[in-house]
Amino acid sequence: MSEQFKLDTMLDWQYKYYTDLSLNELYDILALRAKVFVVEQNCPYQDLDGKDKKSYHLICRNGKGQLVGTLRILPKGVAFKEIGFGRIVLDESERGVQQGHEMMKSAMNYCKAEFGDVPVYLSGQKHLEGFYEKHGFRSTGKEYLEDGIPHVEMCYTPKN
Repeated sequence: MSEQFKLDTMLDWQYKYYTDLSLNELYDILALRAKVFVVEQNCPYQDLDGKDKKSYHLICRNGKGQLVGTLRILPKGVAFKEIGFGRIVLDESERGVQQGHEMMKSAMNYCKAEFGDVPVYLSGQKHLEGFYEKHGFRSTGKEYLEDGIPHVEMCYTPKN
């Protein structure tokens, strides 16, 4: 299944389940994650953890067709007890112009449309806690080191 959300942006946001990804799309996703998480952040880590195969993937392309952002939406029980976001990444070329916020809005809209107004968890780098708070996420109090980088577990709880 593939859905597209167009927000007030020049980026194209598309969501696909793992089995619907083309080989080129999967390659682009893994290449962007390696570029940012491994090279830019100088953090070698085991990216392929088996969770991609159970997830929905955001494919965010710029006007030139280049993948500039991605995240995975993990169904209940894959990484958290509820829906979760993981491997949230935006290319350096798109940072600082609100594209990260647009990506989070798009992902939250997709989750609401696909799963309803449900809690959403994420594990984010501690220095990005304020960013995620702007999207309604709050710390669960669980903080830890992952691959030598401080992380915090956060949860978005829908307002009743």
